[in-house]
Amino acid sequence: MNAPTRGTLPHATTMTSREFNHKLGKAKTASSAGPVIITDRGHPAHVLMTYETYSRLVGTPRTLYESLADTRPEADFDFEFERAPGKARPVDFGFDD
Repeated sequence: MNAPTRGTLPHATTMTSREFNHKLGKAKTASSAGPVIITDRGHPAHVLMTYETYSRLVGTPRTLYESLADTRPEADFDFEFERAPGKARPVDFGFDD
């Protein structure tokens, strides 16, 4: 296992695919302290992490209502929609005149 390299997280451990295949136990132990980046031909290819970390990153799926009702300050932001290119079409609401 190697110390973090340039471009990786400071608390991450880096292993080659070969090291990972031969030292799976050490990789699992290292993932308790932070992500383990597994390289393939010198490039990051996979990340091993604990299920707890994965669950925290993915989070719980929320409904649209829950997202809109979120009262946290970071959830309150303005969003400007861009107009779709092209000519607007008339809307048919299905009412008979």
